Amino acid sequence: MSEEIKTSKNDHQIRTVGIIGTGQIGTTLARLSVRAGIYVVLSNTRGPESLKSLVAELGPLAKAGSISEAIGAADIIVATIPLPNYRSLPADKLSGKIVIDTMNYYPIGYNIEELDNNKFTSSELVQQHLIGSEVVKAFNNIPYPHIALHARPKNDPGRTTIPIAGDDEAAKAAVEQFTNKIGYDTVDAGTLAESWRFEPMTPIYYWPYAPVVPEGSNDADARRIYQTTFVDPLRPTAAQQLLKETERKTPVGGRLDILPPIHLKLYEEFTQGRY
Repeated sequence: MSEEIKTSKNDHQIRTVGIIGTGQIGTTLARLSVRAGIYVVLSNTRGPESLKSLVAELGPLAKAGSISEAIGAADIIVATIPLPNYRSLPADKLSGKIVIDTMNYYPIGYNIEELDNNKFTSSELVQQHLIGSEVVKAFNNIPYPHIALHARPKNDPGRTTIPIAGDDEAAKAAVEQFTNKIGYDTVDAGTLAESWRFEPMTPIYYWPYAPVVPEGSNDADARRIYQTTFVDPLRPTAAQQLLKETERKTPVGGRLDILPPIHLKLYEEFTQGRY
């Protein structure tokens, strides 16, 4: 039996995490959860059969199921699918659940008017869809290859910090406890309306966690540097300062052209068919 995680707000116990979407973020959070002794139920649109090898790799604390099964078994849900598909999340089945939203707005081949005009943040749209759930934004601002790399035990000097945001304090407390257990310190960025402070193109997005790959590096060196280099940890005070100093700008949304080519190459190699 896994160790229980309890919040100081409502004694919310997290024994099992349900993951919807098995791309880079979903599979990495599954690995960290299992390592922390938390049961994981993985799901995607391709069905449990597509996850056999991943479940075998993760061991006895992991299983695959349908999206409905992952939701039903879990104390907390990680929704990590492409943002344009957020309405595919079953709002009725997710009612009453805490949902970690890792999604980002990269308007490539599509646009969402309410985001383009800064009427809402992407997580506010997810919350509007998941009307009966408590949505908490987290793990969207750290590059996927570095989520596992940067995870450290509590009090480790190399432990880094990620921001979270949400409208419900008890839900944020539960997500904070989960995040702390799998290897990260957290800072509270406020409500979902404030989650733009760590969306793409902000100072705390991507670069505080990613190493610089020297220009002209060959493919093998670029992969090694990008996937194995640990950068200086972002301390909570520094994270809070970055959030405070962030200005809301337009246009909204991320851009691929500012990311290292090796990041895009690794993404393309992994992503196909994973959601």
